[in-house]
Formats: sequence, C-alpha cells, structure tokens
Amino acid sequence: MGLLDGKVAFITGAARGQGRSHAVRLAQEGADIIAIDICAQIDSVAYPMSTPDDLAETVKEVEALDRRIFAQQADVRDFDAVKAAFAAGSAEIGPVDIVLANAGIAPMGLEEDPRAWQDVVDVNMTGVYHTVEAAIPSLKERNAGAIVLTSSTAGNNGIGGATGGGLGYTASKHGVVGLMRSYANTLAPWNIRVNTVHPTGVNTPMVVNDIMQAFLESDPQMGQAMANALPVGMVEPVDISNAILFLVSDLGRYVTGVQLPVDAGFSNKK
Repeated sequence: MGLLDGKVAFITGAARGQGRSHAVRLAQEGADIIAIDICAQIDSVAYPMSTPDDLAETVKEVEALDRRIFAQQADVRDFDAVKAAFAAGSAEIGPVDIVLANAGIAPMGLEEDPRAWQDVVDVNMTGVYHTVEAAIPSLKERNAGAIVLTSSTAGNNGIGGATGGGLGYTASKHGVVGLMRSYANTLAPWNIRVNTVHPTGVNTPMVVNDIMQAFLESDPQMGQAMANALPVGMVEPVDISNAILFLVSDLGRYVTGVQLPVDAGFSNKK
C-alpha cells in the first residue's frame, strides 16, 4: 500500500530535474501521472533547457514502476495549451487529485538579456497561475485536492542579483507565495489545500551548468550569501519530492497555506 494509491498527479516541468523526481516519487507511492513540459529552449535562458528525450525518460521511469503516465509538450505560458493537456491527460488517466506547479526558469547570466524579466515572470508566476486555474474546475467538482507551488529561498529572501532575470526570478518566486496564500483561502471551502515549497540550491540541470556557475563565481559575495547553514552545498531533487509527498498525502491532510522550506537552514540565516 502506497500513500497515494488511486491518486492522479498533474505535474508541470516534469521532463527532468525536480519535476521528474516528483513524478517518480509520487509514482512510487501509487500515483498515476499527467506530465507536461515545454521541452524547448526559451531564448533568454542561456543554459540548455529540457528536450523531448528528457520527457520520454520521465515516462520510462514512471512506467518502470508499473504506474500509468500521460506526457505532453506544453508551455505553461500558454493557458489554452495547459488546459488542453490537463483535459487530455484526465481523459486518459483519470480525474486529478494533486497539482504540482513546478515549471520554472532561472535566466541569470553574465550578459543582460532585455527579455529575461518578462520571460521569467511569465513562466514562474503566470505559468503557476495557469496551472492552478486549469485544474480548479475539476478539483472543485471532486470537492478535494492538494496543490503545491514551487517557490524558492528567493521567495523568502532578497537574493538573485541585480539583472532583469535575477530580479524577475526573485519577484516571481515571491509572487508565487501570494498566489498560494490567496488560493489557500479561496479554495478551502472545497477541501482543496494549497502550499508552497522553498528549496535552496538543488542538484538539477537548472542549477548545475556552466552558465549558472559563472554567474555565481562572478560575485564572491553572492556565492557567500547563497551558502546554507547545514554543511551541504545543494540538496537533491528527492529531498523536495519527499516534502511534497508529505504535503499532498494524508500525512499533511490539515496543512494548508504554509511555506515549507527545504533549504538546509538557508533562510534561517537571514
């Protein structure tokens, strides 16, 4: 018996990194998965983004656990595309119980890109809004649901640098908290719980790449400011997945409206 037997989870940004980890971890506990990802490059993002092959690997790993998965390329900036993928996945896999608005970008780099601010706000905040709005009618109809929005330590602290991409990242991750708090109140009458997770640096391709490394090394003070309290440089994706598992399962059945840091003590230092 798993903690999520009979449940269906809708996960954005599921092709790799945290999103793939969430899909696999929830599948290990019995959930079936509806997975979407852009699987394409956004021009203002300097590091390589996900590919269709990445999404296919997520499918392979979930199916290896004998769970069902529906996967489709969709851009969270496009509300119609998100709604269509949600509807198609629900028709094939079943009604959704869990929503993980995980898709995000970090267009930080040594070169300023004038498109970065808008792109990161569109993906990291408006994309979260689109994800939740696509799911709300179905969750209300079922009179139950658990939603987790992925924020960041940058959603609790003024970090990220002074570029448009860095400022937009921090602003969007703070904005996600506002969305969570509002949704937690407005959706509570339908037994729908909404929370945020706030990871420190996570060992994923969004963080572990030459572009991000050069960005952090360009400002030693920023590197020091990004240090965790516990003696660990980064956490693993599964550490975030385990926190999400608590929030979306009956273990956290009365937890709503909270900001859950999984940050090795990062925010406690501030």
